[in-house]
Amino acid sequence: MNNHSLVFEKGMTANKVILILGILFVSFNLRPAITAVGPVVSAIRADLHITNGQAGFITTLPLLSFAVFSFIAPKLGYRFGSEAMIFAGMLALLAGILIRSTGVLSALFIGTALVGVGIALANVLLPSIIKNRYPAKIGLMTGVYTASMSIFAALGSGFTITLADGFQLGWQHSLMFWGILALAALILWYPQLHQSSGNQADVKRKAQAVPGSNIWRSAIAWQVTLFMGFQSFLFYCMIAWLPEILSGAGLPLATAGWLVSIMQLAGIPMAFFIPVLAGRLENQKGLIWLIGALYMAGLSGLLTGGSVALITISVMLIGLGQGSSISLALTLLGLRAANPKESAELSGMAQSLGYAFAATGPVLIGFFLDMTGSPFVPLFIFVGIVIVMVVAGLGAGRNKTIFQV
Repeated sequence: MNNHSLVFEKGMTANKVILILGILFVSFNLRPAITAVGPVVSAIRADLHITNGQAGFITTLPLLSFAVFSFIAPKLGYRFGSEAMIFAGMLALLAGILIRSTGVLSALFIGTALVGVGIALANVLLPSIIKNRYPAKIGLMTGVYTASMSIFAALGSGFTITLADGFQLGWQHSLMFWGILALAALILWYPQLHQSSGNQADVKRKAQAVPGSNIWRSAIAWQVTLFMGFQSFLFYCMIAWLPEILSGAGLPLATAGWLVSIMQLAGIPMAFFIPVLAGRLENQKGLIWLIGALYMAGLSGLLTGGSVALITISVMLIGLGQGSSISLALTLLGLRAANPKESAELSGMAQSLGYAFAATGPVLIGFFLDMTGSPFVPLFIFVGIVIVMVVAGLGAGRNKTIFQV
């Protein structure tokens, strides 16, 4: 082997390391800017003199941004390159974090919307990049980034309240802190801009249109979308209302709040291992049954009630189901696509409709809680959602791509 080829191989290895670091740091940013808001929402409400409804809109606004921009992201990625648009997404995220931290009500909403736009672009286009750059390691790479995303989602909730109260930084500086993470992602992702034009041409070369191909007429595309939507619905409903549900069932509110953190932490190992396993299986139907069983066991435990130990185990089972379902949903965006362009289109369809549906969840569950006053009614609704999610997932788990008959 001559020196030139040795240097070339080393350069390629360095490029791969930089790409993996970039993917990791982008994934670190996909949740904490959202999960950081919940712990300080009461301080925001008191400081800006807003109603509970307006405060709730702070949580819903990013989901609406997800729904709108997940439609647009695949076209932008195909036109300008996925790498370039993820960089633009991290810029929008950083700008949104800084704008919403100024302490002005209008800036709070504008900045929060920008946060959603930035995250939506990366949410949709990362699976396409993994499909293009790591076609034989979709499960492993998806596992790495979903586990990273889950870890920092949990940190966003826990660390923000420590900054706000423990370090006396207040809500503005506590939310601004997450801009450091966005800046780090921008720096580490910048080298990918030089790769964008070449990779964009590669994506277009691989994207050979299937005659009569329309993703909106693909049964598997709709099944993946429904699976994504129902698992997102469950996640955001649990985050928003599980403390209230558990409190209504007799637990102290502080204990209920800690259980939500435990639920998120329990799902982290599954967020890594499920995609790795999914990538090695001929189909993913067995994993769908496992996810359904975890959810059903957890929800049954909550409906049964009893000791704090039983409730804790039940919440952890739900967390295992959540970590499994979100990571499998994201893995399916690569596995059910024949090329990176199809992966981006499927990602846009599944995430736009999925998050639009998920945005209705917290409002719907809140309505039923107000109407019935019973913490058990939402749990029965969750059982019904799990059943429908499993049915959709069994279709999405078939070993076919979206345009195969």
